[in-house]
Amino acid sequence: MAKFNKATARPALESPVRSGADAKGRTYEGAPGYSRDTRSELFLLAVTNMVGEQTFYEAADARDDRYRALVRTAAVDDPAWTARFLAWLRNGANLRSAALVGALEAAKALAEKGIPGGRQIVDSVLQRPDEPGEALAYWASAYGRAVPKPVKRGIADAAARLYTERAALKYDTAAKGYRFGDVLNLVHAAPRDERQGDLFGHLLDRRYGRVETVPERLTTIRANQALRARATEDPRVVLDPDRLREAGMSWEDALSLVGSKVPKARLWEALIPSMGYMAQLRNLRNFDEAEVADWAAELVAARLADPGEVAKSRQLPMRFLSAYRAAPSLRWSYALEQALDASLANVPGLPGRTLILVDTSGSMRSGFSRDGSLMRWDAATVFGLALARRCAAADVVSFSDRTKTFRQRPGESLLRAVERWKSDGYFIGSGTSTESAVRKHYQDHDRVVILTDEQAHFGGGRDVTAAVPGDRMVYTWNLAGYRHGHAPSGAGTRHTFGGLTDAAFAMIGLLESGRNADWPF
Repeated sequence: MAKFNKATARPALESPVRSGADAKGRTYEGAPGYSRDTRSELFLLAVTNMVGEQTFYEAADARDDRYRALVRTAAVDDPAWTARFLAWLRNGANLRSAALVGALEAAKALAEKGIPGGRQIVDSVLQRPDEPGEALAYWASAYGRAVPKPVKRGIADAAARLYTERAALKYDTAAKGYRFGDVLNLVHAAPRDERQGDLFGHLLDRRYGRVETVPERLTTIRANQALRARATEDPRVVLDPDRLREAGMSWEDALSLVGSKVPKARLWEALIPSMGYMAQLRNLRNFDEAEVADWAAELVAARLADPGEVAKSRQLPMRFLSAYRAAPSLRWSYALEQALDASLANVPGLPGRTLILVDTSGSMRSGFSRDGSLMRWDAATVFGLALARRCAAADVVSFSDRTKTFRQRPGESLLRAVERWKSDGYFIGSGTSTESAVRKHYQDHDRVVILTDEQAHFGGGRDVTAAVPGDRMVYTWNLAGYRHGHAPSGAGTRHTFGGLTDAAFAMIGLLESGRNADWPF
């Protein structure tokens, strides 16, 4: 009888999120807890961290302190890895605050040790024109006015790259504690050319009350001023999309400028061609309430559904669920469904039978942000049902301290399935009996996928996956980033991923094909 050459034989596989083989801690609910190495703990925390937001088990200050300590340790231990990670966190995972804080803390730690690279890290994560000011505001609140040279130079590099006339019109507002002029005054950014030199001078003059005339080269700012002056006499001038574009007029400014002086539908129809993707996504309800014309709605829907636009926008998949719930009209539903599908392009097709366990315990009800519009269990449900649609055969189970099997309907859209999950009571609440759910529902499946915060109750086993044979893959999708995990990870058939994007799905595809999975950056 063959001892090794069996149908179930798998190559020895590795994935990047690594824990110890033995549980040396406890989850918050008392199950054996597996500690991870610094990079793994940092990664799982960062990809689920909105900074300054309290979670079910961890106060905001404690969570932020843990994040800062992990970033500083990783930066000194492995500057190159930390630089790649933080750049990806901002540009791939599209998490602004976590990337910004991480970059500043990494640069601080490197500067204190005399290690180069902080300047480049800071520059790499500042990708929107308001972020140099955001960086200075964070630094001042955390460490005071004295800014080390690598941080200052990184912010200066970003300001020179990001500051344009249109950026100044959109982001340089009196509501900001650090105006563009303040940033330039503090970091001494060097302009790229004469036109940007005129802009920098204008920004400094405007900040310190010295503006009399706008330099001739700043044609967009001059056009903006002319349009504002004209709009006081004839508000209908803002209904010309070409003039709006020429003047760099944002949709927020146009609404503020003319208010109810022109029909709201006409105003939105003029603004829509120049609005950004996210601006259109967040204003679907406003479009409906204003009763914009069908031709304008068709423009918006076509853009929302375009896979290229979805990829370029880097919207988190949960944004589309939020927009679907907020928009009263069904005319957006199909476009949002297509957009959500496009944002989940990395979901692999999996052969055989898959058990998908979605944690809907009380701790998964904590929100990602203060407005509480989306919960961690919403993300778990979206990712779980998206995966189920691509599996040859999948059993989908909601679990807490009891379980409830979700019956899939052929041809049902993902957004409708998510809403049926909600309306039919699949968000259970209460405790996290992960081990019990695995033991109850595992029936010789080829793999198990658990979407959870990993804070399991103790069920008597060494880890929550004990009921699954060692030759079957178990993937844990972590949606909270707490310190201890519910099972070992990183080798063999036990692997953990995390985050709010579809990036981790690519790792499942690699492991299923018998290849090691590496960091997504």
